[in-house]
Amino acid sequence: MTITSTKIWLSSPHMGEKEQHYVQEAFDTNWVAPLGPNVNAFEGSIENYLDNGVSVAALSSGTAAIHLGLILLGVSSGDEVLCQSFTFSASANPICHLGATPIFVDSEKDTWNISPVLLKCAIEDRIRKGKKPKAIIAVHLYGMPYKVKEVRDIAEFYGIPVLEDSAEALGSTFGGEKCGSFGDVGVLSFNGNKIITTSGGGALVSKKKEYKDKAIFLATQARDNAPHYQHSSVGYNYRMSNILAGIGRGQMEVLDDRVAARRANFEYYKEKLGHITAFEFLEEMPEMYSNRWLSCILTPSIQIREKIRLALQEVEIESRPLWKPMHMQPVFEACDRYVDGTSEELFEKGLCLPSGSNLQREDLDRVVEVILKTMTK
Repeated sequence: MTITSTKIWLSSPHMGEKEQHYVQEAFDTNWVAPLGPNVNAFEGSIENYLDNGVSVAALSSGTAAIHLGLILLGVSSGDEVLCQSFTFSASANPICHLGATPIFVDSEKDTWNISPVLLKCAIEDRIRKGKKPKAIIAVHLYGMPYKVKEVRDIAEFYGIPVLEDSAEALGSTFGGEKCGSFGDVGVLSFNGNKIITTSGGGALVSKKKEYKDKAIFLATQARDNAPHYQHSSVGYNYRMSNILAGIGRGQMEVLDDRVAARRANFEYYKEKLGHITAFEFLEEMPEMYSNRWLSCILTPSIQIREKIRLALQEVEIESRPLWKPMHMQPVFEACDRYVDGTSEELFEKGLCLPSGSNLQREDLDRVVEVILKTMTK
């Protein structure tokens, strides 16, 4: 099969009309440092969008936000943190940065996110072993909200704070409230492949204003209030620059359009491929609204998944298997886990399809055509 055309990416950046304006403004006023009007305005736009009384600190990456979030929640060397296994490694790596230990919890099949049943089991088992977990990291995977109420009820019962990894879920909601506002700390990502981007960047979210203030303090090298450089705490260089925040300001103005476009992609795939009984699509549960950051399908087997992926690759169409669970990663092989095989099966059978908000109908048709032809061979 040979299709000569422009490459179709999995999830490429999609610029609007205002980003250049705000970036140029930063150059014209010489605000190019990791502070300035764009940073303040970008944080304010996210706070207004998420609502729910949150405060936002714009940072250099979502990973930095998780790192600082764990510090704010009191995680330190020797602690244990319960972490969703079915996720990207950036959810788990900051646990190790702090000298703590990740304990992995499998997913449930309704949302592909952390299983409340296994979460409760893990907490009780760790307590029996004399090590109460210090925090829980729950992820809204591919934009689909996790079971917020069930996870929150369990966390509150045992008195364990939740770090809500909403890196893939800006624009998603649960019970009408925006994802990113449910945890003791929330995390957003503006990496180049996310629903909106600042090229590289992230944000820490919390209803506690003191968490924002402490995050900014730590993110700017933890400089004490003194006329000279004085430091009483270890700090980090994690603040977002005024230039990148200018991109973010423009992106926030088109966020709702980007969500609508990605949801339309999912519906189109479902319309054109839904008749193939071998495929499964992840549906929204009541109270859940997904931004459909990535449109994913479950195939019958890893063999068919790879057959489709390689056929797409052959004609310059990027796709990707679902995340390989953290408990299967070599770097985390020694970590304890509470699993039932759900995420391993999802990894074997699942495929992420091109999902960018800048895809045209002819792009989607190309993807569908290749998949249909591959399934009939």
